[in-house]
Amino acid sequence: MAQNLLKAGYALTVFNRTAKRMEPLLQAGAKGSTDPARAVRDADLVLVCLSDDAAVTQVLEQAQEALNAGSLVVDFSTISPATSQQLAAALAQSGSAYIDAPVTGGTEGAKAGALTVLVGGSAEHLNRARPVLEVIGGSIHHFGAVGAGQQAKAVNQVLVAGSYAAVAEALALAQRLGLPQEQLVQALKGGAAGSWALEHRSQKMIDDHYPLGFRLALHRKDLAIALAAAEQSGLKLPVTAQVAAMEDELMQQGCADLDVSALARWFKA
Repeated sequence: MAQNLLKAGYALTVFNRTAKRMEPLLQAGAKGSTDPARAVRDADLVLVCLSDDAAVTQVLEQAQEALNAGSLVVDFSTISPATSQQLAAALAQSGSAYIDAPVTGGTEGAKAGALTVLVGGSAEHLNRARPVLEVIGGSIHHFGAVGAGQQAKAVNQVLVAGSYAAVAEALALAQRLGLPQEQLVQALKGGAAGSWALEHRSQKMIDDHYPLGFRLALHRKDLAIALAAAEQSGLKLPVTAQVAAMEDELMQQGCADLDVSALARWFKA
């Protein structure tokens, strides 16, 4: 995402909690910073993409004192709607604005600048951020006030859970039946069973090789957000709950840092 902004001509000052991850961006022309406050100083637009609620809260607390009055924070992280709302309220006290803009589309979409951006916040703030969002995303969707983007992302992660688990389960059955899995995928992906997961992750499942696209542990964190939202709404999500339990087992087996398509390993136990 940052590389695409640099290619589009934006001047970036970057900060990463793991400093060595900044190196490719520094080589591409970004300026580096040793802490969040220095990174955001003099910035009108602050882009955040972190792993969970605690990380986003900590980094923005460290940055808040240096934010310009009138600056806009665009949060691409996947966190709970309540945390997004709390962050927006805290930033407003110092004169800054906030929108939640979680993304979906995998590493493929990030590299291609084709992510889907799910936005919660005011239309005014979205329009202000839109030029940057159009570099990062292939489509931008506004769902309402702050937190609505996170709610939409929770729905997305429920779909990811079901689709990845279905592909893993189907391939396990194909293997037990002695069917040629690769040929079967080619036959099925253009029909009613076709999905992003079948198209982009089935070969990894067949090869039992899971280079990182989206970390299993992070998807499990996202499912916790979705399950909490469902519970608050009085709704049961039995498929999501089952996939969450499967991911818990896989993380106990050491798969936490593999791509979420490692769900296929649950069927190999």
